[in-house]
Amino acid sequence: MMDGSKYFVDTNIIIDLFRGKSEVVDFIKENTDFSVSVIVLGELVFGAENSSQFEKHVAQINSFIDNCSSIVNVDLETSRIYGKIKSELKKSGKPIPENDIWIAALAIQYDRFLVTNDAHFNYIKQLTTKKIKNA
Repeated sequence: MMDGSKYFVDTNIIIDLFRGKSEVVDFIKENTDFSVSVIVLGELVFGAENSSQFEKHVAQINSFIDNCSSIVNVDLETSRIYGKIKSELKKSGKPIPENDIWIAALAIQYDRFLVTNDAHFNYIKQLTTKKIKNA
C-alpha cells in the first residue's frame, strides 16, 4: 500500500457521511486511515454540479478531501485490473457500472477494503468489501 491506508471509501458511503448517518460518521471517526479514488471524487463533484446546494456540497467534498490519507489515481496497472474484472463480469453476465469497476480495480491494486454498501461489488471475486450496517 502506498500510504498505510487500509480502507477505500466508495461514493455511497461519503454521501451517507455528508447526510450525517451516525453509523458512517462513527466508522470514519474510528478509522482515520482511509483513502479515496479520483473516480469517487468525480462522482461527488458531478453530484454537487447537479445540486441546488452547490456551495454546501463543494465545501463538504473539500472537507472530506482534507481528512483523507490519500487520493489515488489510475495508472497502467489499474487499467489491466479493470480489463480483467470487466471481462469476468461480462462472461458471468453480471455487469456493474463502469465507474464501480474502476473503483474496484484501484481497491484491488492497493490491497484495500472497499467500504461500500453497493451489493454489486460482491460479483468481483478478488475484491474485499466492508459494509456499514444500517447506513
